[in-house]
Amino acid sequence: MVTTGLTGAFAPVVTPFAADGSPDTTRFIAHARWLVAQGAGLAPFGTNSEANSLTLAERRALLEALVAAGIPPAKLLPGTGACSAGEAAELSRHAVELGCAGVLMLPPFFYKGISDEGLYAWYADVIARVGDARLKVYLYHIPALSGVPITHGVIARLLKDFPGTVVGIKDSSGDWDNLAAMLERFPELEIFPASESFISRTRPLGARGCISATVNINPARISQLVQAWSSAEGPALQAEVDQLRKIVQGFPMIAALKEVIAKDLDDPAWQRVRPPLTGLSAEQSSALHAALQAIDFKLA
Repeated sequence: MVTTGLTGAFAPVVTPFAADGSPDTTRFIAHARWLVAQGAGLAPFGTNSEANSLTLAERRALLEALVAAGIPPAKLLPGTGACSAGEAAELSRHAVELGCAGVLMLPPFFYKGISDEGLYAWYADVIARVGDARLKVYLYHIPALSGVPITHGVIARLLKDFPGTVVGIKDSSGDWDNLAAMLERFPELEIFPASESFISRTRPLGARGCISATVNINPARISQLVQAWSSAEGPALQAEVDQLRKIVQGFPMIAALKEVIAKDLDDPAWQRVRPPLTGLSAEQSSALHAALQAIDFKLA
């Protein structure tokens, strides 16, 4: 049974860093406020947030800072994935206590070739450790990076055993057949594709919107498409957001998003990423900005 009814375009909020490598809370809050003002929801500590380069303490502190800054918790879907059930539960409990709409939870991503039984048991363990009926779990299916697919069998069992707790999924597989089958088999599940390029194809099938990297730089138009996909302007909106998505995904995504923000704000501090990632090369940066200039793109 769906209880939260989340819909819209959510940004896996990129994390700015200070010169000493620590998270830059001031820039983080400013970016989050801009995204919300543009109509987007926030999925901090997703893949493009460099979440797995952040400590648990940093993630907790940044989430607390967002809420303290007045970001509505109902707009927040923080990533709480970790390899250990204990750490995932700690982050998830913290999000629940802050009133977040839900948590976006990766599978444990170190061991490969784990069984459906093992994966189910891990999620069940996290839910039991949190022990709070307010918990709303959105599974995070990204097998290319996690190496751990969340199968339909696992989804079905979690929905059966934890109704009202396991309520949604982000599908970052890029596999249309899997996404379409999921939408057909689990109509009660709040399903968010990982790219706005799927919006016009998936909204008629019941998808709730998207959780997409490029919402960080194109929140208003992607949010508009989620709502207006079936209108007369829907096809033109879809073509417009696809054009930008195609350009940005041609570069290392996290570095490219930060480069766009840095350029628009005239703030080179936004270019910083945490090792092992690196920023764009001079050649990549030049090519990215040339491509964006060719389509007259600027942040809203």
